Amino acid sequence: MPLKIATAIEMKEIDRAAIEEHGISANILMERAGLAVSLKVKDVYYGKKIVVLCGSGNNGGDGLAAARNLHNWGFKVNVLILAKKNSLSPDSNAQYHMAKKAGVPVEFRDSINERDIHGGVVVDAVFGTGLSRHVKGGIAAAFHFINDSGVPVISVDIPSGISSDTGEIMGEAVMADYTVTFGLPKRGHFLHSGAEYTGKLFVEDIGFPNKLLCSEKIPVSLIQSSTIRELIPERRAYSHKGDYGHIFLVAGSKGKTGAALLAAKACLRSGAGLVTLGVPESLTDIFQCRVTEEMTMSLPDDSGGMLAAEALDRILNFANQKADVLAIGPGIGISGSTEKIISGIIRHSAVPVIIDADGINSIAGNINILKNARSPIILTPHPGEMKRLLSQKPRIDMETGKPPEFSQNDRITAAMKFAQETETYLVLKGVPTVISVPGKKAFINITGNPGMATAGSGDVLTGIIASLIGQGLNPLEASLLGVYIHGSAGDIAAAKKGAHSLIASDITESLPDAFKEIIYGKSDIS
Repeated sequence: MPLKIATAIEMKEIDRAAIEEHGISANILMERAGLAVSLKVKDVYYGKKIVVLCGSGNNGGDGLAAARNLHNWGFKVNVLILAKKNSLSPDSNAQYHMAKKAGVPVEFRDSINERDIHGGVVVDAVFGTGLSRHVKGGIAAAFHFINDSGVPVISVDIPSGISSDTGEIMGEAVMADYTVTFGLPKRGHFLHSGAEYTGKLFVEDIGFPNKLLCSEKIPVSLIQSSTIRELIPERRAYSHKGDYGHIFLVAGSKGKTGAALLAAKACLRSGAGLVTLGVPESLTDIFQCRVTEEMTMSLPDDSGGMLAAEALDRILNFANQKADVLAIGPGIGISGSTEKIISGIIRHSAVPVIIDADGINSIAGNINILKNARSPIILTPHPGEMKRLLSQKPRIDMETGKPPEFSQNDRITAAMKFAQETETYLVLKGVPTVISVPGKKAFINITGNPGMATAGSGDVLTGIIASLIGQGLNPLEASLLGVYIHGSAGDIAAAKKGAHSLIASDITESLPDAFKEIIYGKSDIS
């Protein structure tokens, strides 16, 4: 069962439904949230002085409940409420009185100092998922002071000052070592800068009905190893290369032969039975000297080492008659001819098409052509390519009546709208990679590391996804498994060689270990 990822509004609706429709009181939910936080503090910081910073809302109430538990267990606990006493929410006010009766030291403050936190652990319960304004004044100064102090921090639900929907820093934010969230993770836990500020994330069950947590009204899910494992194509004892797909990869141009070779090798390392590499005719000898398991096909070129428009018919004939999937774009360059080739493939390919790199740039400003596709289209842009797709000759967004925009801070929504409008499968590479499909659904992948920000990494991903489609997975399944295993291979490679020294071919070389790791099991999130 996929783990959903919620927005602030979606989480608020889960709270409301749990209380009003399922009869679970707000106080019970707060008590359970406080218990989850206090147990995690006890687990990772036993014996330390605990300073609980609370706000006036229910996030502060969770912190007060946690403080009471820790006090009862013998911890030295101090609570500092960064708000006025008369501003406490009703549930938070009730927790305040219970904490006072239990003997927990509680002070109302507008600032903190070195003596408050020295030698201790900070439990950050100032702002939760409902934060909608920028943090300013004394509270912003307190967050800055905590970050500079280097004290360990456990945040309640989400680091205070981080937008739970976009991950952006709302003026100033607390940088946590651990974050304990409730029911479902939030989008901001995985988006920049929230991912860096969240630290290690723990998702705790506090009693929300499973029906609410799995609602189809929540369109975004996390890609997990438990579900990915089921997508690994079976390798039957009695089978042959023809059973595992024939991938036709059109790639390369003068000066960019490496992109084609990286994608082709990744196809094979991901299990493809056959790979044919379609390349400009004038470069055939160069490719022949470097390929081993791959086959090559010469395509008409413009005498300058790039594909000519005449290559289109040969590409379509081969793809429609002999291939199971067509991937195009890595290293092909951009010209009037490549634009005609990509447009013709979109209209006439009888097999699924993966468009990457220069293939994507070739249709920037003309993306309405995607609606004319004969077969499923998978696009794999990085943020720069995505911006070009949406910014050149902008068409009108049907919902807003305005030209569409792409913001890194709202990459999930942007990806979902694009896939819905163009009726394509979109793999938006980046941190994190977002996969969106027609039907207003999206998935977030959290495997991978900064070392993968290197030339050719995207070409490897194209080869992996093409291989998986060739082996019988549908475009969504291939995209989900492809991005996950691509990131996992990158993580394995970085563990061996370090993020600074990682190159794209290291990712391909680590694919066998990544497949084995997924098959034999690995946990992604606590």
